[in-house]
Amino acid sequence: MYKIMTPGPTQVAENVRLARSMECTNPDLDEDFVEFYKETCEKISTLLHTSNETLILSGEGILGLEAAIASMTEPGDKVLVLDNGIYGKGFADFVSMYGGRPELYTRDYQNTLDVKELEAFLADNHDYKYATVVHGDTPSGMLNDVAAICPLLKKYGILTVVDSVSASFGEPLNIDACQIDIMCGGSQKVVSAPPGLTFVVVSSDAKKAMTERKTPIASFYANLTTFAHYYEEKWFPYTMPISDIYGLRTAIDNIADDPEILTRHAKIAEASRKAITGAGLKLYLHSGYSSTVTVFEVPEGTTAEAILEGVKKDYNIMLAGSFDVLAGKVIRIGHMGNNAAFYNVREVFAALDGTLRRLGVPLKASMEDIFCKNMQ
Repeated sequence: MYKIMTPGPTQVAENVRLARSMECTNPDLDEDFVEFYKETCEKISTLLHTSNETLILSGEGILGLEAAIASMTEPGDKVLVLDNGIYGKGFADFVSMYGGRPELYTRDYQNTLDVKELEAFLADNHDYKYATVVHGDTPSGMLNDVAAICPLLKKYGILTVVDSVSASFGEPLNIDACQIDIMCGGSQKVVSAPPGLTFVVVSSDAKKAMTERKTPIASFYANLTTFAHYYEEKWFPYTMPISDIYGLRTAIDNIADDPEILTRHAKIAEASRKAITGAGLKLYLHSGYSSTVTVFEVPEGTTAEAILEGVKKDYNIMLAGSFDVLAGKVIRIGHMGNNAAFYNVREVFAALDGTLRRLGVPLKASMEDIFCKNMQ
């Protein structure tokens, strides 16, 4: 087996794997499971500093994003799509799919969104039902300041849908303080459970927008209102994947028992960036560095495929390239969740040192040495 150091899926702890092997009850009929589900949802809300309701959906993180858009969008709705990354732009496809009219606010893909510039734009352009915001853009490692962006949008009466799949629990996030209406996360990133679940945190304003819509939601599975009375009625809209949720609960418990998780992510990310630049390589981003993903440009004289294959074949470590406009141009290191441990990331830089030198790429210094020095 390869050591997975990709930006999701991430390494899964043994206690999470064991939790997924627990004996199953019937989640449709056993009221104890309904209680367990609700308690798990409430624990997620607590860790994200919100009184808003969390729902766990049976599908990978993309389901949460689509469900948010499907539930919020009516034909003809104007939606502001904040686009400074591949996933940011991707929201426009969901909006169009459900009959909305996306308007892209497109900015530099190598810099975090400028909040003052956005504020100047909104002063004259704020006739939107809601806006989509990417907190952490996994393909590029971009981090946007949702603590500043979302209250600004709310000031103009614009609801917000935030993709925090690769950022939540690895970056500071206070949903209530940020005034986020729908936040989407996933099991396979910082949470470090297997892929297959998404969690969606929904505000009362978002629920009001869904219940007051004039047209039915054009989906059943991607429809957040189907969970409206699940607890009172002790009835889920579909059979819940009980083993996955057992595993998720243990992973969430692991996060709750790890008070240094944010500090560790930030320190490892900073040391990783210094290792890359100290060796003479270039980070892809110019600002907005995430604490969960570090992305560097493929140096001249080699290819992304050669680097990834070399690290995998010679060191048994799996890193990631990227896709869309970044296909073949960058390498991504996922230091999130269980990946975010000193020895894991040290091994990555040792592997990159060896692989790049074998490929004839000159390095000014050892990335492993720089990383270790900055982790002291």
